[in-house]
Amino acid sequence: MSTYVLVHGAWHTGAELEPVATVIRAAGHTVFTPTLRGNRPGDAKTSGLDEAIQSIVDYLAENNLKDVVLVGHSYGGMVITGVADRAAERIRRLVYWNAFVPDNGECLNDMVPPQYVGLFDAVFAERGDGSVVLPFPIWREAFINDADLETAQRAYDILNPHPMKTFTDKISLRTNPAEMTMPKSYINCTEDTALPHGLPWHPRLSQKLGLFRLVQVPGSHELCFSNPARLAQAMIEAGRD
Repeated sequence: MSTYVLVHGAWHTGAELEPVATVIRAAGHTVFTPTLRGNRPGDAKTSGLDEAIQSIVDYLAENNLKDVVLVGHSYGGMVITGVADRAAERIRRLVYWNAFVPDNGECLNDMVPPQYVGLFDAVFAERGDGSVVLPFPIWREAFINDADLETAQRAYDILNPHPMKTFTDKISLRTNPAEMTMPKSYINCTEDTALPHGLPWHPRLSQKLGLFRLVQVPGSHELCFSNPARLAQAMIEAGRD
């Protein structure tokens, strides 16, 4: 049996991954769902990518976690890449779930379409507290297009403002993902349109992992809300030896 650490994406906390974790635990595995610095209640929205990465490095150390299957969703791909670079000895496998895969010196905004960068800049300027949020129409159509309206609204209502700095900070890596020696997997939700299919998660970003295991599953970017049991199964497939 394996130890999973599930790292959430932007606007989320670890609590939103608990329905997925429950299914993985029922299969006999141990699962942790930490919340990144910047997304915890009361966190300043001025914190950056380095603080988010370090919060997971510290979490692994504080809980003495080893031989971990480290899963990152979306923005969480930035974080798990940084964690793998700093704490490789604690990780058995990296799993990217429709997640960003950065090389040294890249930021998240380098990998999204220009219209997203413009949207984030405009929302950031309007809010004035260092954070960015998603307008509901984008959430509904691009992020959770496989759910009914009630599920989409309920999920949207529990999201939290996200630190903009984590999107613009460039990651500092000693080793790029393709050269990392630990095994890697990529879960691709095939109806995910959070990134347009002309600039896709897979294979555009997944190929930056070098050798990796591909697990494809029907669903949107937010499969954790629309079908957590199916997502859990994909994570088990991605994390197996």
